Amino acid sequence: MKAAKKALVVLVIVLVIIAGGAYYVWNGMQPVKASQNAVKFTIEQGMGTSRIAGVLKQSGLIKNDMFFKIYLKWKNQGSRFQAGTYEAKPGVTYDQLIAKLNSGEVVKAEMIRITIPEGYTLEQIAKTVGEASQSDPAAFVKLADTGGQTDVPAFKEIPADTSLKHKAEGYLFPDTYEFKKGTGQEEILTRMLEQMQSKLDQIPDLDQKLKAHGLTLHEMLTVASLVEREVVVDKERPLVAGVIYNRLHKEMKLEIDATVQYALKEPKERLLYKDLKVDSPYNTYLHPGLPPGPICSPSIASIEAALSPEASDYLYYVTKKDGSHEHLFAKTYQEHLNNIKKSNSNAKQ
Repeated sequence: MKAAKKALVVLVIVLVIIAGGAYYVWNGMQPVKASQNAVKFTIEQGMGTSRIAGVLKQSGLIKNDMFFKIYLKWKNQGSRFQAGTYEAKPGVTYDQLIAKLNSGEVVKAEMIRITIPEGYTLEQIAKTVGEASQSDPAAFVKLADTGGQTDVPAFKEIPADTSLKHKAEGYLFPDTYEFKKGTGQEEILTRMLEQMQSKLDQIPDLDQKLKAHGLTLHEMLTVASLVEREVVVDKERPLVAGVIYNRLHKEMKLEIDATVQYALKEPKERLLYKDLKVDSPYNTYLHPGLPPGPICSPSIASIEAALSPEASDYLYYVTKKDGSHEHLFAKTYQEHLNNIKKSNSNAKQ
């Protein structure tokens, strides 16, 4: 009888131990206390299940890393986990965590958006990049003037001309860009240069068109930049490009106000007569031919106009002062003077 009682006591103790152990395991595998505050954790490339379980335990998403590892083995999971930064709320189950890691449901990187309007100069672009990325605009200009580590073919064609105000002027394509927060200036610059190269590569028969006009790529982008700064109404772009070529062929000075604005330290709302005498290779009132390089980043519409100008006998144009942003075109200087009077009279009405 005593032996039977002893055996019963031992059995009860064993059962209690087993039950206690089972409860301990069961409880250790239950989700942690739920919370609405999401936790971020990072799984590095090459991490094994032991280290991943440790990360989850340290992040407060599981109670016991050993139990999680055993569960993975039991479920034959862990071989398809993807590296990255994840986000989960305490209270999720093992299976929910496993599904997240298998699917690679990583946290979307915080992005910055940089919009470069058509016609912006390099210095304006640098300011915009600086504001968006919280970096130094002057450093961006300096980097752009060297090209950084870029391998973009178009940039390599820029002539070694010491009179260039900025080497990269006109080669950063105006567009809207998205970058991960913290992206460096080198990567931003390269992306903008590559975007210009991509747009140029999409132009059919680019080389043949350049040869037909007797232009280098650099000269064509210079013409495109002049069109960009001179024209607002798209339909006039090819016509204005044609006027520029007409004047070049007749060896007439271009006398484009936008080149003077670019030559000035600070652009003005309205140029004065003395401004037209500013000493700069970009001043097309003083120097014949094209300026040394582009004066802004041209749009694809201006690039296409520079490549496919509209034929005419026009040599002059003046802006209509009626709010339309269109131009009056003339073949002779006298017609041009008449157009100026007509434009001024419209402004007074």
